[in-house]
Amino acid sequence: MPRRPAGDPALAAFPARAPDTRRWCFADQLGPHFLDRPDQPVLLIESKAVFARRRFHRQKAHLVLSALRHRAAELGDRAEFSQVHTYAEALDRVREPLSVCAPTTWSSRDYVLRRPGVAVLAARGFVATQEEFAGWAEGRGRGGGGVGGRRLLMEDFYRDNRRRHGVLMDGAEPVGGRWNLDHDNREPPPSDGRLAVPEPWWPEEDEIDEQVRADLDRWEAAGDVAFVGDDGPRLFPVTCGEALLRLRDFLDTRLRAFGPHEDAMLTGDRWMAHSLLSPALNLGLLDPLEVVHAAEQCYRDSVAEGDPLPLNSVEGFVRQVMGWRDYIWHTYWHTYWHVGRDFRHANALAAHEAVPDWLADLDDGAVEAACLSDVLGDLRRDGWVHHIPRLMVLGNYALQRGIDPLAMTDWFHRSFVDGYDWVMVANVVGMSQHADGGLLATKPYAAGGAYIDRMSDYCGGCRYHPRTRLGEDACPFTAGYWAFLERNRERLAPNQRMRRALQGLDRLEGLEEVVEQERLRGTEAI
Repeated sequence: MPRRPAGDPALAAFPARAPDTRRWCFADQLGPHFLDRPDQPVLLIESKAVFARRRFHRQKAHLVLSALRHRAAELGDRAEFSQVHTYAEALDRVREPLSVCAPTTWSSRDYVLRRPGVAVLAARGFVATQEEFAGWAEGRGRGGGGVGGRRLLMEDFYRDNRRRHGVLMDGAEPVGGRWNLDHDNREPPPSDGRLAVPEPWWPEEDEIDEQVRADLDRWEAAGDVAFVGDDGPRLFPVTCGEALLRLRDFLDTRLRAFGPHEDAMLTGDRWMAHSLLSPALNLGLLDPLEVVHAAEQCYRDSVAEGDPLPLNSVEGFVRQVMGWRDYIWHTYWHTYWHVGRDFRHANALAAHEAVPDWLADLDDGAVEAACLSDVLGDLRRDGWVHHIPRLMVLGNYALQRGIDPLAMTDWFHRSFVDGYDWVMVANVVGMSQHADGGLLATKPYAAGGAYIDRMSDYCGGCRYHPRTRLGEDACPFTAGYWAFLERNRERLAPNQRMRRALQGLDRLEGLEEVVEQERLRGTEAI
């Protein structure tokens, strides 16, 4: 058996099933794969206090409430649906054996473990189990730690996951001879500003959505809750049936075009060919293994029909679901081996600036930088942007400006419809803000305006110039990049992958002026 951190009950080896109990399903455990039998009775709890804890995006609150209420309506008499202020109010009324699949966050898992009479089961909703990940990770300590000094690389885990489940495999080898086709998926956006794909499938709101909207309006008017972002219409699935429709629409009309431009950004095409499935997956409406099997079957059918889907598109999507998503989930828990529950507090680059008000409020109108204004506007309107605006615009800005990584983690959690604690801690603290010192990413994801110019159409009409670092038209990302390197020169010096960038500092004309310019600019709206 893999080693387990001594004494932490949240990381215990939980039993797999409890079919003779009522299943308590959290609002991110809404699919049928969270039950042990088709007729199992269910407990659903709508806790108003959850929405009062943070200033969530309005559409995030709507999505969660709508999904929970739709699940209750689907289950009918099989569900005991409690609409209360706190979880405890509902749980204290339960007089029968209760079970729950291990929740997705440390705090929620600790809570269910403290509740008497609740049987906690192994977590579901991911491809690899926590036991499987622990077994794979055994002996692969970070950097020089562990047997052989092997890091816990996503790529290695992804390959292991594919082998274990036989996804996109030809015998013992990957389909097409390569495991990872990411190199083929880094093309800039089309010159005409749009991909040749139809609009995504959109759900239709119903009377449950109407009641959710009325309740949120009433709660907000009473001062019980506060939101950011725009209200509706609802853009993401809230039932398993809707989620399957979105999956099928993506596979049939968008997957073919997905891969090459998945890292590109377009002003007039915010959806591009992305699947828009992350909210449904993170609500637990879809089983991720069924999603990747469906994508693989679509690929193999296309080959048999003589019109094969591009393998780089199929593999890129599969890697998102059973590679990166699974890896982020397991890293959220597995960091206990390295820095414990305090992973969220890591701050290797000593970033302590507050989240500015304009960013907290999603105030795109306060910002003149075209990329940042456009991305903030999409986020305000939709509660969603794809992974590159998150990483290379929003995250890149926070990294360069030295905004506190824990505060940014909370901001991402609140502002995105697919944001949860397990999603954002590793993605923001580790991947985006490099606050873990290199556990997840070998170097910081910092880039100047040239990258944004190459991978988007933002810069053409922007008041700032992507290759200018001094003066009124100095790009805040270009100047910010050099100021970031100078501020963190000593911290980044041991990183071999940063050697060339840091050497460039000494050759940069006007470095002191750039640093002072950006110090004065700070986190003011740009």
